[in-house]
Amino acid sequence: MVSLRQGLALGRRGVISLVGAGGKTSLMFRLAHELSASGETVLTTTTTKFLRPTTEQSPNLVISNSPEEILQKAQSIFQHSLHVSAASKVLSPLDKLVGFPPETIAVLLRSNIFHWIIVEADGAAKRPLKAPAPHEPVIPQCSHQVIGVLGLSALGRPLDEHTVFRSELVSNLSGIEKGMDIVEETLCAVLVHPRGIFQGAPIRAKKIAFLNQADIQSKRHAARSIVQMLRRQRDIGISRVVIGSTRIDPVVLEYQDL
Repeated sequence: MVSLRQGLALGRRGVISLVGAGGKTSLMFRLAHELSASGETVLTTTTTKFLRPTTEQSPNLVISNSPEEILQKAQSIFQHSLHVSAASKVLSPLDKLVGFPPETIAVLLRSNIFHWIIVEADGAAKRPLKAPAPHEPVIPQCSHQVIGVLGLSALGRPLDEHTVFRSELVSNLSGIEKGMDIVEETLCAVLVHPRGIFQGAPIRAKKIAFLNQADIQSKRHAARSIVQMLRRQRDIGISRVVIGSTRIDPVVLEYQDL
């Protein structure tokens, strides 16, 4: 069995930003649970918006636009629990949480009370695939690691807005016309194109691709094909591909270094 820590090649502490589509939120909380269970303090948050977490995902939630208040409350929570989520405000009646600008993430990092800050830095409207608009994703420059998530359930489905968030952008960068079936090459293009899901990632951050929804054998084979395509590319900056599924245990099925 391979843990998420091993699969994602995590160090001792830092900021992890999740971008892309097809399982970012699930991955964030699965990772938070693993790290906090090993005795490390974890903050989960966003630079965009996300739904209020369930108590199973995160039993401790702080709502405040003051970094000082967040730090004070987190230190109190850490007396009995090592995982806390935070947001600046609630959007009613949607019950969505608004996160923080990247500068606030940097302030929280400098406090040194969190071993890990996990940031959902992108939105995808629950689609398994996306390409970012020019203003996306919102990745803190203090990120040590950027994980690009793709949902393998997009494969074989038409390239349209039912399956793909910002489908026209995916069409433009992949060369596949809207309405055509999404294939492995489509996902590869979304990973490696300069305007793909790693757009704006800090130069020094480690980039790892997470191919999610590989619990079906055919999808696992497809993920391996994507890895081979990536190996034929040059200077893509992605150091590792993790193949797995946030719906099963263990989450990581295999990983391959590029």
